[in-house]
Amino acid sequence: YYSVISPEGCAAILWKDETRVPEAAEALKLTAKNLTELGLIDDVVPEPLGGAHRDPSFVYKSLADKIDEHLEELSQLDWGTLPDRRREKFRRIGALEGRFPVI
Repeated sequence: YYSVISPEGCAAILWKDETRVPEAAEALKLTAKNLTELGLIDDVVPEPLGGAHRDPSFVYKSLADKIDEHLEELSQLDWGTLPDRRREKFRRIGALEGRFPVI
């Protein structure tokens, strides 16, 4: 994702309160949900409560499953269209829908 500041830095500057990091992440649109809605990420890999380091085996399996899922999906496509799809995806990043044309 692209951001000029981390949620931690944002919370420190705006509120001088590290407990407001989740609020800053939401305001910066840096949550997994936001990034998915904005089209910046394709999927979210689930992790255990408390972080990936709590159960590495679960994370490895989750990641492998997501990779397999997406490779299966991509393998069904015409390989000639993949570069065009990728180009269009990245051209949409940062575009304000309906306000400015994507060049």
